[in-house]
Amino acid sequence: MDETPRGEAAAETPSDPEVPSRLLDELGRLVRAVRHLFGAQWRLFLAELSLARGAVSLLLALGLVATVAGVGLGLTVLALIGVALARWFDSWLWALAVLVLLQGAVLTAAIMLFRRALHWLSLPATRGEFGAMMRSAAAKAREADAAATDPSRTSSP
Repeated sequence: MDETPRGEAAAETPSDPEVPSRLLDELGRLVRAVRHLFGAQWRLFLAELSLARGAVSLLLALGLVATVAGVGLGLTVLALIGVALARWFDSWLWALAVLVLLQGAVLTAAIMLFRRALHWLSLPATRGEFGAMMRSAAAKAREADAAATDPSRTSSP
């Protein structure tokens, strides 16, 4: 395996001036390759960002078109319902009154559901969260009471 005798020291690195320059050359190539890689990644990121900006403006425009079309469809449906109610009641006044009541009921239901959803969002997710929230509120109340009774005390952060 090792062909050098025990008494002789193994040859160190040869005193070839080519070795350090090859190492520096390899390190330089490595640095250039890393720069090239990160430069390519950066160009790809910028291209994706410009595509995303274009997509956002397109999505906003399409959202506006969908909103306008939805409002138009809703108004058309309301007009058709109004015409059907006018034929049924033989009076435009009664048909419009019924439409106002229907729209008021839908608006009231939407407001109530919105408020309920906001209430659900404010509730803690688990009993543990609720307990922690109550303990925190009680600790703050105790600190406020202690500070009110003894003004020299300061609450800890």
